[in-house]
Amino acid sequence: MVDNTLLTAILDSLNEPIIFADTEHVTRYMNKAAAAYYSGGTDLIGRSMLDCHNPESQRIITEVLDAFKAGENERLYKETEKRRAYMRAVRDPEGRLLGYYEWFVYKN
Repeated sequence: MVDNTLLTAILDSLNEPIIFADTEHVTRYMNKAAAAYYSGGTDLIGRSMLDCHNPESQRIITEVLDAFKAGENERLYKETEKRRAYMRAVRDPEGRLLGYYEWFVYKN
């Protein structure tokens, strides 16, 4: 069995920001890269992910969460010249949606 210390160490070893929010959009976890990347760092934990986004992004995030509730598991929700932004559903062993994480792929 993998414990929380090991999982945190694995996520913190990644250079890309990863943020997990529950089904109410409350930020519950950020890896070290996310804490360094986002203004406010770990102070964002416990706050709504929607508060950190403009109205258009809020609409998209809400739409994607609704799609996750309907069974979708991942979506590319934004692409720029420098990166792709994804949201990925997190489910318990019974398939119930626990929340989602946001992650990025940086282009060369």
